[in-house]
Amino acid sequence: MANAPKTSTIKTEKSNSTSNVFASLAIIICFVVGALVWRYIMGDPNNFVDGDPANRPKEGNYLGMVYHAGYVVPVLLGLFLMVWVFAIERFIVIGRASGKGNVGNFVRKIQSLIGGGNIDSAISECDKQQGSVANVIKAGLLKYKDVSANPALDTEQATVAIQKEIEEATALEMPMLEKNLTIMATLVSIGTLTGLLGTVTGMIKAFSALATGGAPDSAQLANGISEALINTATGIATSAIAIVFYNIFTSKIDTLTYSIDEAGFSIVQTYAASHK
Repeated sequence: MANAPKTSTIKTEKSNSTSNVFASLAIIICFVVGALVWRYIMGDPNNFVDGDPANRPKEGNYLGMVYHAGYVVPVLLGLFLMVWVFAIERFIVIGRASGKGNVGNFVRKIQSLIGGGNIDSAISECDKQQGSVANVIKAGLLKYKDVSANPALDTEQATVAIQKEIEEATALEMPMLEKNLTIMATLVSIGTLTGLLGTVTGMIKAFSALATGGAPDSAQLANGISEALINTATGIATSAIAIVFYNIFTSKIDTLTYSIDEAGFSIVQTYAASHK
């Protein structure tokens, strides 16, 4: 048991390193894919009059319209892809942390087994469930067995030791659940601000068309307004989706944290009640 915390720490450090590499690569790849989509799919000559991307898009061709929205578009596409990549990654990680079965049912079963004094059966259930919640509860149950076999500890010392073990296990497991949520939160702001930047550049083009002597260039004016609106819409969509996913994930993590706290409290209280 003495080596368990060290082993868990090593596993956590490896997981953090892997997650950091994934995040870095995902950001770079998303921007590259966004640029390629903008240049070769939206900028396909078939989307434009006379097969020339410098000309106006064909009537009803939205890919060409988005292409003409300017160089902010590939950045927005990269941010938009990032939202979905990190959302899928978080769904997978949090799903694994929940384990194989329903977390609520698992916690209730553990509480029932602990209340009946079936600690070994509760540990077996943790092995079946797997995931972060089960790992934390199992650590508390193993400590329960250790302190029960140590007559030198009084009830207060034993309950403190169990509580400390659960807190340490939680500190090792929970950070991985919150990993990359900072990126999601950042995308909420960055998406809107980047869209606003595209709006400003588009309006600059529109006003430049109005500022020319004589009759304004209607094509340039329309292109500038179109650029502004397309960038605004893309930025808002990116931020809206990011904030929805962020709230979903924080809610799921709060549920897992509550489940751990609930089971941990049951373990400590059961020990205190049975060793008065």
